[in-house]
Amino acid sequence: MTHFLHTDADLEAGLAQLILADPRLQPVAQKAGAFSLRRREAGFAGLCAIVCGQQLSTVSAAAIRGRLFAAFDPFHHDTVRRARGDKLKRLGLSAAKIKAIKEIGKAVAKQHIDLNAVGNMPADEAHTMLTALHGVGPWTADIYLLFCLGHADAFPAGDLAVQEAARIALNLRKRPDAKALTKIAQAWRPWRGVAAHLLWAYYHAVKKRDVVPVQPQLEKPKAKKQEAKKRNRTNG
Repeated sequence: MTHFLHTDADLEAGLAQLILADPRLQPVAQKAGAFSLRRREAGFAGLCAIVCGQQLSTVSAAAIRGRLFAAFDPFHHDTVRRARGDKLKRLGLSAAKIKAIKEIGKAVAKQHIDLNAVGNMPADEAHTMLTALHGVGPWTADIYLLFCLGHADAFPAGDLAVQEAARIALNLRKRPDAKALTKIAQAWRPWRGVAAHLLWAYYHAVKKRDVVPVQPQLEKPKAKKQEAKKRNRTNG
């Protein structure tokens, strides 16, 4: 059965179930204190908003989203995918993000995916559908499922804030990577999304600063060049 988090009452009920499944989270919840559900618009606009914010500060992401949605009102996939690249570039979008939102728009237009309907799928299946889209990685897919669709079992294991919160909360020797945290989170099914909200709230309580989902850093260009040079030396 797929559960959804549409209200704070849903979140509270899910948290109770989560703690029953893993009592270690009881003191974590006590430290985190009360926290509310955060939801965003779903569909093409919601996914594009997340893509626009990839690897950017909150302020920069908000500015670009604002310009994008103001330039296309109403914000429709056909209008955006047919827009000139130079127009999108002037709004602050990188070439990679322009290609991503255009390809997503094309997939929606051709009915290769229904971005609202994926929420009714089991988390892993929905995750696979979303990551098949150009420009949508694991973190982006999970953030969409969790914040836009309210999927209670979506879990952004690659999120840096969630990883750090888990390290502190579970007294781990080092911050778990996405693979390790995914394994830990198996015990939290089907409420892994609730666990993510809890860990963000716990991070805020422990670090004493505002927290937003933090996407893992992409491979740096310098590292790619060094890797290419290494391959060339090997092939030579």
